[in-house]
Amino acid sequence: MNLFDIFQKGGVIMWLILFCSVIGLAVVIERFIVLRKAKINVPAFMVRLRGLIKKKDINGAVSVCMQEKSPVSNIVRKGLKKYRYGHARVKEAIENAGKQEIGKLEKGLPMLATIAGVAPLLGFLGTVTGMISAFIVIQERAGAANPGDLAGGIWEALITTAFGLIVGIPALAFYNYFVSSIKRLVGDIETVANDVVDTIQDASSDVENVEDEIEIEM
Repeated sequence: MNLFDIFQKGGVIMWLILFCSVIGLAVVIERFIVLRKAKINVPAFMVRLRGLIKKKDINGAVSVCMQEKSPVSNIVRKGLKKYRYGHARVKEAIENAGKQEIGKLEKGLPMLATIAGVAPLLGFLGTVTGMISAFIVIQERAGAANPGDLAGGIWEALITTAFGLIVGIPALAFYNYFVSSIKRLVGDIETVANDVVDTIQDASSDVENVEDEIEIEM
């Protein structure tokens, strides 16, 4: 008996579990690609960015962000575009962009979490319905069913539970992995965003201090 024959023994529930596995695999592959592209060398990025902001080279800082093409750089770029409107507008733009980028990073995770919970439950449902069918056969044979008939019905019923767990356990593991990866990225985003806001504020303060000194000298 090959794997396909075993699969068919599970009945309709097996096709539902297979559908869950296909969707889950698609989400896992897509999230892997997205999170891999989202990674960035934060210290090196901030060194370049901080120097340009202190020199008031905002266009150069925006160009650096466009070269990186990551959630962190996208957030900073949207904030820097509001530089001429003041420190408060930059901070507001960064916060709004951060919410959008985090939403993009978390896209698909609710579906993966649902599959991690639903697949094993579908397996248990298939087992219950399979056991019901097995006992119906025993009743129809007026208790004359031999142990082989009973054993065959039971193992066929348990197939769905096994396949449900095979799909659900990896889905849960990948979900937890992605959640922890996104938390690390969010930490990087917060670090960079705070650093950029502080650098802009410090640069603005330096300009104000210079203007004050000029007025005093005059």
